[in-house]
Amino acid sequence: MSLPDGTVDHLLRVAAAHDDGGGRYQRLEEIGRGGMGVVHRAHDRELGRDVAMKVLHGTNAADLARRLHREARVLASLEHPGIVPVHDVGVLDGSAFYVMKLVRGQRLDEWAGRSPSLAGRLRAFERICETVAFAHAHGVVHRDLKPGNVMLGAFGEVLVMDWGVAKVLSETAVGTGPAAIAGPDTVAGTVLGTPGYMAPEQAAGETRSVDARTDVYALGGLLHFLLAGVPPTEGRLQSDVPRPLAAIVRRCLAAAPGDRYASVLDLAADIRAFAAHEPVSAYPEGPLRKASRVVSRYRVPIALVLTYMIMRVALIFWTSRGN
Repeated sequence: MSLPDGTVDHLLRVAAAHDDGGGRYQRLEEIGRGGMGVVHRAHDRELGRDVAMKVLHGTNAADLARRLHREARVLASLEHPGIVPVHDVGVLDGSAFYVMKLVRGQRLDEWAGRSPSLAGRLRAFERICETVAFAHAHGVVHRDLKPGNVMLGAFGEVLVMDWGVAKVLSETAVGTGPAAIAGPDTVAGTVLGTPGYMAPEQAAGETRSVDARTDVYALGGLLHFLLAGVPPTEGRLQSDVPRPLAAIVRRCLAAAPGDRYASVLDLAADIRAFAAHEPVSAYPEGPLRKASRVVSRYRVPIALVLTYMIMRVALIFWTSRGN
């Protein structure tokens, strides 16, 4: 008798989970997997809470252990509501690990598939921008922003995940923050990122050209996904997408870094301006567009004034006829 694939996967996850010798953490089921390690839901016996534990695959080489430890230190240096806090780091059964907050919620691609409103999508996108801008202010570029690396919590939290390939711009970081943990830079020619969200300079392996504008490109891909349901490489924006939003996406996805937004803060400012029915820098507007935007912003007061005027004209007309 054969078992359904879902049942087999569940049994494999249960078999992989084990009690770690009565230590602080008891690994439970697998909840994620990447190129460097596996993420388990684990139970912290000491504090009586569930956490997420990222563990390297088996017994790994020292360079991978250093990468995992570096990722944990980068996360620990970025204390922000949109970044998962790190609780612990160490070695378990010969494999490096770190422990972080267990995020309960949905990935951005799952959440967007439930058709939230455009306003809701833009609010979530603005929260992502705020988190990435915070990292940039502390000298860290994510380099792998995509729907699968953003989580939305059950209470409205928006968290940017998986900083494993982040680039630390040591020349902009200070003190004991990311500059102190930069380590060796990525070798030139190495391609890091995800197709569909990866800037041209990343795809070309031009590691020295990677900066905040590289993440701006990926954010443009995220915004495209939120508007169209697919990354830029798999489809175009539909004609019903407001032109200012389409212009914002185009500026983010410009091939030349100099043609993109200079910072994520500038991108977020345009998103806020669009939401407030104000002009956006990416979309120069003519008189008709300006009039349409003003009408859209003040449609209720305008409707009240027009109603009043119509009623006044009607009253004058009927009064004159009665005379």
